[in-house]
Amino acid sequence: MKVLIPGALRSYTERSDTDAAGATLSAVLADLERQYPGIRFRMIDEQDQLRPHMRIFVNRRETRQLDTTLAGGEEIHIFQALSGG
Repeated sequence: MKVLIPGALRSYTERSDTDAAGATLSAVLADLERQYPGIRFRMIDEQDQLRPHMRIFVNRRETRQLDTTLAGGEEIHIFQALSGG
C-alpha cells in the first residue's frame, strides 16, 4: 500500500511517500514501525489509540479505527495537525 507521509514525520522516512503492508491499519502502522523505528509512537499513544492531532485517510475517507480492514492497493494519507503561538 502507498502511504503518504506528512512533513513532520519525514525525518523518519526521508521521503514523502513509502510502501507498507498489512491487512488492517494497525498492521500497516506496525510495518511502518519495522521500516522506520520510532515513527509509530509519534502517531499512536500508550493506550494504542491514534493521537488527537493525527488524521489518517484511507482512500480519502478519514478513519480513527486502527482495526480498519484493508483489501490491498489502498492509498493511506497521514496528516499531522500543527499548533503553536
